[in-house]
Amino acid sequence: METKKFLKLNDIEAYKIGFKLSNQVWDIVLKWDYFAKDTVGKQFVKSVDSISANIAEGFGRYSKKDKVKFLRYSVGSLYESLDWNEKSYIRGLITEEEYSQFFSELIKLPKAINSLILFTNKKLNV
Repeated sequence: METKKFLKLNDIEAYKIGFKLSNQVWDIVLKWDYFAKDTVGKQFVKSVDSISANIAEGFGRYSKKDKVKFLRYSVGSLYESLDWNEKSYIRGLITEEEYSQFFSELIKLPKAINSLILFTNKKLNV
């Protein structure tokens, strides 16, 4: 008898990338001065946190429609994070190396999340 393997949240590459990235952004923003944290920092952290949080919330939903809705929210958060990454670099809050690292991770996510949406739409029966 074949045992069916169920997908776990930590099996989802987009979730793992988003989660790791959110902690990296957090560690850097913690070092900023009050004004930078209060303006750009809070927004950057919230948007990048929302990427993995929305993937997780969608993962925990029952219906296909709900799952896809939260995955789409995640895509919106990742584009917002790209904007805050750009602003952080232009305003001298992050180094070119940090900017490039964040950008290279963020740019992997649209394809990964859209593939997850496609998979959900094709494979889920609910």
